[in-house]
Amino acid sequence: MATVRAHRGIHSVQSMCAGLGVGRASFYRMHQPRPAAVIRPLHPRALSGGERQEVMAVLNSERFWDQAPGEVYATLLDEGNYLCSERTMYRILAANEQVRERRDQLRHPAYQAPELLASRPNEVWSWDITKLLGPAKWTYFYLYVILDIFSRYVVGWMLAYRESAELAKKLIEQTVERHSIAPGTLTVHADRGAAMTAKAVAFLLAGLGVTKTHSRPHVSNDNPYSESQFKTMKYRPEFPERFGCYQDAHRFCGEFFPWYNHGHHHSGLGYLTPYEVHYGLAEKRREQRAAVLKEAFAKNPQRFVRGLPQPALLPTTAWINKPKAIPQTESLEAINSSTVGAEQKNGFRICPITNDQPSGKGPG
Repeated sequence: MATVRAHRGIHSVQSMCAGLGVGRASFYRMHQPRPAAVIRPLHPRALSGGERQEVMAVLNSERFWDQAPGEVYATLLDEGNYLCSERTMYRILAANEQVRERRDQLRHPAYQAPELLASRPNEVWSWDITKLLGPAKWTYFYLYVILDIFSRYVVGWMLAYRESAELAKKLIEQTVERHSIAPGTLTVHADRGAAMTAKAVAFLLAGLGVTKTHSRPHVSNDNPYSESQFKTMKYRPEFPERFGCYQDAHRFCGEFFPWYNHGHHHSGLGYLTPYEVHYGLAEKRREQRAAVLKEAFAKNPQRFVRGLPQPALLPTTAWINKPKAIPQTESLEAINSSTVGAEQKNGFRICPITNDQPSGKGPG
């Protein structure tokens, strides 16, 4: 702006503003005197300063400090006393920055993200319920699924007409019994659905010695393994838009879950099947693959520019909300304290389920 002002007599304001990328209106606006602030005169019918202080004293008195101006106005009228209108009370409160919700408001607690680690099968299970569309609008079948987050093996499933805590309780008990889970060795994780947080389920898990954990409210990625499994099921080519009846849906699930456990090569497991990882067959399968790759390399080594290929690594851990890496600036004592009690790393809460059909058994 100073450049435009200094060369105003030589060049036009329009050309200089265009060259400097400055709006011409902005230049003129900056050189116009700003109008003085308009002081609004006090209305002749307005309350005096003393009257306004009297109203404030009444509103902030112990008798009325937790009541709305409308309630104060009506109470004073019933007592034969008129100070001012209700609207004037609000204006006076606004001038003193007291127009706000004066009651205590609900504060949502800050939920800690569950941090669960599984380093072996049957250490952490995750379960959820999804709806399958029925034959008509607003009709559903409810699919309960529990899977092991380390092996992705579906340890139990059930199809029901409704979401029920009693059904969940029955299925949990069957699943834990069928897989011979010892007390104190298993953590079960789920979201905060009605069946998951029911007292009947919580008491059952406590009696079985199973620790339960829950996702944070309205956070879907706190239960990623169950959500991923549901997506795998619903993206199958044979998954229909709707199921014709309960038997139709049950037949589909009866075919899908054996394939998922025994035939599905899971990308998160180094393209091994959940069954192989769950029952300790993964290392043997990886050795077989390594032998095949070694033989292929021996026949045509020129095709492998990076040397002898190796099969994908076996999974060693599975996390739900893996903690952030500890900064290197922290002391050794802080690092050691965060790793103490590794066997007690999964101390939370939840509930699971299972179907009435026998599950796959490991090698005898």
